[in-house]
Amino acid sequence: MIETAALDFLVPSWWEIKVTVAAAMFVILSFCFFSWSGGGGGDGGGGDRAVVLENSGDGIDDKDKMGQLKGDSQANSAYIIKLELLAAKNLIGANLNGTSDPYAIITCGSEKRFSSMVPGSRNPMWGEEFNFSVDELPVQINVTIYDWDIIWKSAVLGSVTVPVESEGQTGAEWYTLDSPSGQVCLHIKTIKVPANSTRAVNGYAGANPRRRISSDKQGPTVVHQKPGPLQTIFSLLPDEVVEHSYSCALERSFLYHGRMYVSAWNICFHSNVFSKQMKVVIPFGDIDEIRRSQHAFINPAVTIILRMGAGGHGVPPLGSPDGRVRYKFASFWNRNHALRGLQRAAKNYRTMLEAEKKERAESALRAHSSSIRSGTRQANIPEDVVQKAGKLQAFIKEEVLVGIYNDLFPCTAEQFFNICLKDGSTFINEYRSVRKDSNLVMGQWHAADEYDGQVREITFRSLCNSPMCPPDTAVTEWQHFVLSPDKKKLVFETVQQPHDVPFGSYFEIHCRWSLETNGENSCAMDIKAGAHFKKWCVMQSKIRSGAINEYKKEVDLMLEMARASAKSHMSSGETTDKSSSYPIITQDNS
Repeated sequence: MIETAALDFLVPSWWEIKVTVAAAMFVILSFCFFSWSGGGGGDGGGGDRAVVLENSGDGIDDKDKMGQLKGDSQANSAYIIKLELLAAKNLIGANLNGTSDPYAIITCGSEKRFSSMVPGSRNPMWGEEFNFSVDELPVQINVTIYDWDIIWKSAVLGSVTVPVESEGQTGAEWYTLDSPSGQVCLHIKTIKVPANSTRAVNGYAGANPRRRISSDKQGPTVVHQKPGPLQTIFSLLPDEVVEHSYSCALERSFLYHGRMYVSAWNICFHSNVFSKQMKVVIPFGDIDEIRRSQHAFINPAVTIILRMGAGGHGVPPLGSPDGRVRYKFASFWNRNHALRGLQRAAKNYRTMLEAEKKERAESALRAHSSSIRSGTRQANIPEDVVQKAGKLQAFIKEEVLVGIYNDLFPCTAEQFFNICLKDGSTFINEYRSVRKDSNLVMGQWHAADEYDGQVREITFRSLCNSPMCPPDTAVTEWQHFVLSPDKKKLVFETVQQPHDVPFGSYFEIHCRWSLETNGENSCAMDIKAGAHFKKWCVMQSKIRSGAINEYKKEVDLMLEMARASAKSHMSSGETTDKSSSYPIITQDNS
């Protein structure tokens, strides 16, 4: 009797077995549904193309959030606004137990920052810092406090708008929210910075965290390709490409499963669990540290710690005692592999910034040296860009050059210089006129401390033949030559910078003409050209091939006209003695 009762108690009935199997199937199907709808799956190698922004489903309009990545360039911001979110008190109790889970969204212009969420409190203490960059004053800062909800959209607990009209600081002040109850304590400090300073120079993280379209003179960037998931989800710039992607979960009240996308500029996460959209964009410029961690002691995780002043991006981050906010991601298929990928991407970002800084310095130096010394168009160069005297710089990047012409030319190197390049020669004007280029402005040759030989700058508007480009574009060309003491060797180098074409600020066209006299009226001519990319772009291979092919056409026309000019000068009996008054340039190979 006892044995029968024990068996009835321990062994499930057929009905219980059917209910258990049905429930298990329901759980499995639900997990698969939410995983796929949230972008789940195995770790990818980055085959998707992507771009990003943020939306936590907390009542903020997607278009407002996307605006923060599409705003005007702020690389030359004149003011840094440093806002400290200290605390709030007497907030509305939005939960059933009379408490709230408050977090704040701070908006200044087109930029938004998220504070951490304080669970179960109507009197939260934050002590977090947020930095914003603005071009001019006055501006208005809006602080809106929300109640975090696991499933539903976040409820607004109140907001306040604070005007910032001048430099200085306000001290810690309490501001009343536009709600039945609640105040927030803020400390605002406004600092004026030099117009050409960047937040990296001034040490203010978060002041300009997002990559902007270059402020150089250029037309709209056009990319003829199908937008990737990050373009469609987050609306980042069309040239941003996913390098790696990982299936993982964002730690909040519980784990929100989704997908992480890593590009050259951002770490992005998207989740759609229980129809609650969460989109996070973490710029590499705001990241202070990426470290391994654990979730619930048994789930390997990755914690991304942001710099002071950066603030959260898209979803309330986790707080910490030192004031640095952080995001924690768990449930990777291979946490260590993902961690190495993220750390490598952060290192590549820093390397890219250093390379771009060096390129900007070299471009500024070239423009400075090629400008007419007594003219008003001379570029302003920061003191740290100017190279030490006596150390000559390379005018072009030799590693990008490819051969496009190698043959004999019917004049000497000295004759070629006198006919085509010397001050007073009309060859460049005639050549640009045949090409139907316009607005030609040509400087004079002059010595430069940074380069051997002499340099000059010319500007013009050139017709564009590519369907991706506008009808014409402004072009700046820097030229450099070195003529040997015996006048038998000539090296002529050019750097062309188009301004109005797509990705025009991303690349330059470098070219070298090498001429060596080998007869009374002939020389060996070797021409090489290439596209040098100052920073990576998605159309790089197409731009490189198109630029080289277009320059080949220019060279063919220039050589045809140069042959005709050389033949005309020789038949008219002109000699090269006219060049005797021109300074001889000695090439220093040291």
